[in-house]
Amino acid sequence: MLITSLKAQEVWTLEKCVEYALTNNIQVKQQLLQVENEQALLQQDKLSLLPSVNGGASHGYNFGQTVDRYTNQFATNRVQTDNFYLGSTVTLFGGLQKLNQIKQRKKDLEATHFDTDKFMDDMSLNIATGYLQILYYKELVKTTQNQLNATELQSKRLKILVDAGSLAQGDFYTLEAQRALDNSQVVSALNNLDIAYLTLVQMLDLPTTQGFEIETPDLEMALQPSLATSAEQIYGFALETQPVIKSAESRVKSSEIGLSMAQGGQSPTLTLQGSLGTGFSGANKILDTINYSYNTKPFADQVKDNFNRSISLNLNVPIFNGWATRTAISRAKINVENSQYNLELSKLQLRKTIEQAYADAKAALNNYNASTIGVNAARESFRYADQKFNVGTLNSVDYNNSKKDLAKAESDQLNAKFEFIFKSTVLDFYMGKPLSLKRK
Repeated sequence: MLITSLKAQEVWTLEKCVEYALTNNIQVKQQLLQVENEQALLQQDKLSLLPSVNGGASHGYNFGQTVDRYTNQFATNRVQTDNFYLGSTVTLFGGLQKLNQIKQRKKDLEATHFDTDKFMDDMSLNIATGYLQILYYKELVKTTQNQLNATELQSKRLKILVDAGSLAQGDFYTLEAQRALDNSQVVSALNNLDIAYLTLVQMLDLPTTQGFEIETPDLEMALQPSLATSAEQIYGFALETQPVIKSAESRVKSSEIGLSMAQGGQSPTLTLQGSLGTGFSGANKILDTINYSYNTKPFADQVKDNFNRSISLNLNVPIFNGWATRTAISRAKINVENSQYNLELSKLQLRKTIEQAYADAKAALNNYNASTIGVNAARESFRYADQKFNVGTLNSVDYNNSKKDLAKAESDQLNAKFEFIFKSTVLDFYMGKPLSLKRK
């Protein structure tokens, strides 16, 4: 609990949030377990090349007439038997299926590694989105609070003029209605900020938002244009590095090896078998020449005398098995074709994502530049309206309209600003750069 409390009191940077999520998020841990599972399966496939060795032992009693396996004579009384067996089988040739299975498992493991990398990339981008949402609502709270402060200041001034009889009471009510609207916008922005914090904390699997605070970096450098690299160039780089493409390529190779495995089912199988065995029978009697009686042959002597060995070379040639092998080959071919389509779809989706992000970033930058000009003009217009309103030459309706124009211009600028920052951050990410809001 103390460690959690200390961590919660730290200021979290974007880099720290990403690092923490990739280390502690439960879904990430589950994804890593998938990698461990594939590694265990690969190890098992490798060990399957070794000979199989099995041993067995049995102890029993026979009642009634039977042919004793060690004396080859009928036994009618209760007979104790003990049997011991050790056997081994090794496949000398099986259409290279086991070797291909190992190759396929390696490709599956490789694909799972890339799937994990993609999952972490998606997690990182989600963290960045949540982080920027908090920064956005922080600035929105400041903007709406400034608007509310300006309205409250004018409301106080107007009240004095109304009380002095210089202005009509209706102007005061109009401004009070605007003040209530501005206050509502502040409350809405604060609520959205709380939700944004909660969303990010939940993605980090932290127990509470209490004490959690993120760093507010200087975003001016993040607003520097970073679109010198074309969308085509970014796609070309991402095509060689993105794990979603690497995973799809590994799946294609895995399916091709799977086809070779299925075709290997048409080949003969050659195995070598060997076994050791011995046993004891209570029906095995020997003559005691001293007492002229038959006694059971000693256990050690029987184990030694009954010891047997066997070795065999077995060839199994598939002739007809209900078309199972041909069906397996047909399905493997379909799987190859399907995995190739998945690779093409992954490439198309990657291109679409990058081109869309590039277009959005470019549009957001243009909107930001245009909205910045609009904000400057709206501020100047509002400053002039404020001055006229203070001296009583502008009514409250026109004053509110000027103020709304400024609020809309600032809102448009804020939206374009964070849209550009996020989209350009995504493009940098596809270029292999680490997620960061601190550009040099």
